[in-house]
Amino acid sequence: MLALAVSLLAGLAVFVLATRLFPYHSTNDDEAVYLMQAAMLLEGQVELHAGALADAVRPWFFVQDGGRLYPKYSPVPSGMFAVSMALFGEPRVTLAVVAAGNAALVYVLGSTIFDRSVGVVAAAVFAASPLALLTSSVFIPYAPTTFLNLLFAVAYLRGVRNGHLPSAAAAGVAVGLAFFARPYTAVLFATPFIAHALWQVVGTVRREGVGAVRRPVPDPIRRNALTGVLGLSFVALTLAYNARVTGSPLVFPYQAFAPMDGPGFGRRELLDHSIDYTPALALESNGYVLRYYAARWMTAGPVGTLLAICGLGLAVRRWIPGDAVSIGGTDDADHGRTAGILLAGVLPAVVLGNLAFWGNRNALATMTDPTDGLLSQFGPYYYFDTLPVLAVFAGVALVAAWRTLRRGRVHAWLTARTSTNGARRVAIAVALVSALAIGGANAAVVSTPVERHAAHTEKFETAYEPFEEADLENALVFLPPEYGEWLGHPFQALRNDPGLDGEVVYALDGGVERDFAVLDAYPDRTYYRYAAHGEWSPDPDDEYVPTLQEVTLREGTSFDGETRVGTLTTVESAIVRLETTDGETATHRVHEPGDAVTVEWRVTDGRAELVTVDDGTGSNETGDDGAGLDKPANDRAGSTESAEDGAESAEPVENGSVALDDVDDLALSVTMHETVGSSLTYRQEVPVRSTDEGVEVLWPAERTVCTLVTRCADEGTYVPGEPDLSLDGVSFETELDGRE
Repeated sequence: MLALAVSLLAGLAVFVLATRLFPYHSTNDDEAVYLMQAAMLLEGQVELHAGALADAVRPWFFVQDGGRLYPKYSPVPSGMFAVSMALFGEPRVTLAVVAAGNAALVYVLGSTIFDRSVGVVAAAVFAASPLALLTSSVFIPYAPTTFLNLLFAVAYLRGVRNGHLPSAAAAGVAVGLAFFARPYTAVLFATPFIAHALWQVVGTVRREGVGAVRRPVPDPIRRNALTGVLGLSFVALTLAYNARVTGSPLVFPYQAFAPMDGPGFGRRELLDHSIDYTPALALESNGYVLRYYAARWMTAGPVGTLLAICGLGLAVRRWIPGDAVSIGGTDDADHGRTAGILLAGVLPAVVLGNLAFWGNRNALATMTDPTDGLLSQFGPYYYFDTLPVLAVFAGVALVAAWRTLRRGRVHAWLTARTSTNGARRVAIAVALVSALAIGGANAAVVSTPVERHAAHTEKFETAYEPFEEADLENALVFLPPEYGEWLGHPFQALRNDPGLDGEVVYALDGGVERDFAVLDAYPDRTYYRYAAHGEWSPDPDDEYVPTLQEVTLREGTSFDGETRVGTLTTVESAIVRLETTDGETATHRVHEPGDAVTVEWRVTDGRAELVTVDDGTGSNETGDDGAGLDKPANDRAGSTESAEDGAESAEPVENGSVALDDVDDLALSVTMHETVGSSLTYRQEVPVRSTDEGVEVLWPAERTVCTLVTRCADEGTYVPGEPDLSLDGVSFETELDGRE
């Protein structure tokens, strides 16, 4: 019952963390990859078919092959998430089940190798660790793969002990699935067990000779052959999946995405990040990872690590013939010793194997700073398979300490000086104090990353607030490419359906040609543009003020626009500029503007022009580089009349007009120069496209307000209704009227 309670509590704790601490997912954007893949599997898909829109809808860590998109990860963890999505509509149920299952399997291992008391304590140690709690609460593959590896270990050991063929079959299926999920991880974990299986088979052949292949086949050969055949069948399935998605059975999807991302030394590369991964760097980086593991991510930090080391020492002493350390045991001492040695063998196998993988260097970010990088948030997740081993041996130490207090020399010494009841009371008091101390130490190491995640969750809550306030139906939303041309990076909750035809479709805001192609693909939807004042960054304290604005694709023979911007008190001049994508410009200079500058502009089929510029004291007509200011009044009036008539000019710049491509991004900017030498630039960008009937524009325009530079990124995004984001005197109003 205790083991069941520990397992259920482990699952409950992870479910609470997954729903409360990570309601919008974490900063590890791999979660969106697995959830997207899970949704695809439920639709019977292993790839997305985006066609010409692939660039606009490509999810994070998806391989692009023409118009085909597929994830770089194996479908096994995603398949596990898909089960609870199908049954309950909530993939976090799988996280809870995996967490409970891992705790239960740790109990079984502890009970198999030692006894039930060790198993219960080991399960509790495992479940309480920061590494298990946080890594298990998000949609990444390490806890699910460990679940499969532990299933393999339990089934293999049961088969060895009882000669049970169903257990051997289960071991083969489990290790095969683990290989399909994460091949390198599965091989490292299984290495000591594979060595033991080979040792058994070779020993049997040597002992039996020719009789080893006669009926009945000896148990070690029959059992390990069954495990091997089933395991290798999943290896074949893995290769078949590779062939299906990458075109080659020997090319894994992660290799198709980044050929130099994988085990090995030398040049390692992922996207725009590359290093020369040498053995020296491997030793250094993994040394830091293990140090932080021992101090920050094991249960109770260094206390738990010390307990695991002591427990391993006690176990080794027990396995030496003739020793009688009181830490419990199984009925079959030989089997317990074999099982314990195999479990302990996982530690060097995983540590040595991780030396050859550069992922630990990437998880660190800054090696000397344990508060930086993904390791600071999820711990040494590439070492997750070692946590059950350490938990078992920590359980050995704790149970041995308790039994020493209850029945050992310490108990005898206390009984001699007090009484039997007095010794019992002292033992209970020591146990309670120790439990409180360990619990306090564990709370301290857990609280730090939890607080870090909570800060990120607050930022995500701010980022998603516009979506929660809006009622999006049959919508198309353009998202900013905060971290490059990827969906779900960083906004994991904003995912498309596998058919790219859900109630809301998300697309990256890219060039005007691509944006119009997306609009053409979804003609009967309501369009939105998501933007924010501030650039998204991993720092939760960085300012990010989002807005979700409905935009409309408007069509007419021409459009008349008016843009009015506020003037700071220190401004001495302003330059109005109309600019196309290829750099063609028309400009107008304003001297000593008033409280505001108002620009009237026009878009027709093939041209855009400045019509009038009001400096706050009257109207001025346009001209190249301010030339209109020097013309006589009658000449300026002629220019205005020509502009109002919509006449096209062979010299558009001289008349304040510019030629538009068939698809163009028309920018209107007003740069104000201050007496102190600084500047402020208002800028609006309007996607424009010529049609058979006239011209189309996507409206409202994207607006930015930039200081010192004439063009800035998201940090200058103008958010209406947020005056605190701008300097005093800044205002930005724009209108557009169409002509049919």
